[in-house]
Amino acid sequence: MTTLISEAQFRAMMPLAGARLDPHWPYINPALEKAAIDTPARITAFLAQLAHESAEYRHMEEIADGSAYEGRRDLGNVNPGDGRRFKGHGPIQITGRTNHWACGLALGIDLVANPLLLTTPQYGTASACWFWNSRQLSLLADRGWFVAITRAINGGTNGLHDRVRYWHNNCRILGLMPDRLDDEVEEIKAFQRSHGLTADGAVGRKTLRKLELAA
Repeated sequence: MTTLISEAQFRAMMPLAGARLDPHWPYINPALEKAAIDTPARITAFLAQLAHESAEYRHMEEIADGSAYEGRRDLGNVNPGDGRRFKGHGPIQITGRTNHWACGLALGIDLVANPLLLTTPQYGTASACWFWNSRQLSLLADRGWFVAITRAINGGTNGLHDRVRYWHNNCRILGLMPDRLDDEVEEIKAFQRSHGLTADGAVGRKTLRKLELAA
């Protein structure tokens, strides 16, 4: 197993977590290595998003009761009670029947039957890695497009200031200089123009495909 980050670095990235990290630490490097979240640029962005989403691994289950997701067919919540049953789980908050099913398929476990498996250290970080890779977010991290990563995870920019604060701290820990977020949209537009795409500054499927080919 490759040691991508040390325990001291991981704890410094989650400075308020304390003993909460103890059961998770043995699974961090294996999950990162398997998911190829294996460069400082990818690790800093990934763990910054997890720190915000889970309040530094404090919440492995969404605080809200999930009733807001009831009947959300876009999440695959087609059965009565699906909203509550498949509310956000794990440090990146896997939400909805469809996402639980797909994540479980990737991890080799039945998350439809037992969605709470994602709250355990063995599968929590692994589920976040699955989500990250299912949205090809390492391609964005490689370019420092942190706001675009936030939009892909959150659907908007909720909590952006807090996420950026973690990211800057993580970059300091791993010796990186974070990119200027003020330039991000123009960088995305420039990439889109250079690859024959509509320069709207949003990272959609076509832009992701061009990023993949460029990589």
